[in-house]
Amino acid sequence: KKMSLSKKILNTPIIGGLVKKAISRKANSTAADIAEHFTQFLKPQVASTPDLRDEVFRIRHNVYCEELAFEKTNSVGQERDEFDSQSVFSMIKHKPTNNYTSCVRLVLSSSPAELLPIEKFCMASITDQTLHPSNFKREEICEISRLAVKSDFRRRKIDKFKGSATGAINEVSYSENELRCFPFIAIGLYMSCSVLALNSGIKHIFVMMEPRLARSMKFVGVNSIKLGDAIEYHGTRAPYYINPVDFKENLSSGFKSLYKTIEKDINEQL
Repeated sequence: KKMSLSKKILNTPIIGGLVKKAISRKANSTAADIAEHFTQFLKPQVASTPDLRDEVFRIRHNVYCEELAFEKTNSVGQERDEFDSQSVFSMIKHKPTNNYTSCVRLVLSSSPAELLPIEKFCMASITDQTLHPSNFKREEICEISRLAVKSDFRRRKIDKFKGSATGAINEVSYSENELRCFPFIAIGLYMSCSVLALNSGIKHIFVMMEPRLARSMKFVGVNSIKLGDAIEYHGTRAPYYINPVDFKENLSSGFKSLYKTIEKDINEQL
């Protein structure tokens, strides 16, 4: 199999090393810009009150029921399920308009009776037995679940996945120079979850995630471990394992600054 010229250059010991360092420096510089941009326009919000949790359920209804039709719509306009009672929730607010862009939940477990969604619905997809949820103390495991980003904040055609709406940006409300933030909303939600997990004494995070999102996370330094093959579960998703301490420590320098800001914002709310 022929190797492309660019790959040959990258594989050349001296030149390849210099090019990789230059790419890495550029990526970190871009990451720092994005982190600064993110914090200018976006802010994490722990859903610690009934009103804020209702906002979470409305976002989920909008995305999971109305847009993607993963669940049935209802007259209340809120999407809830059996795991909400054992969960903590976070959103990301768009500061200029005070609108909430997205939400996510961290499902906790205090006993064997409190299963995680991955244990109830996707257990057969986990083939890596060394990192199986059953190997760990219940109070030290959790699952990142029900991540939802409103269509206004998903800007690019390439961000679409099968079954998704077009996700065009509402250019009346959101100016061009803010758009760079929006592909990183999911990263911001994962960072929020990592902070909440560490604050709760969690050592092991599980998540059913699109493989493409896992690859995007790797770009910023989040090394999730794939535990099995992808299955159809609210789209094509595979089971992954994340160590929250490694999550924090392994972020690239630009994204570490974003994590610290999100960590500070969340800790001030708790």
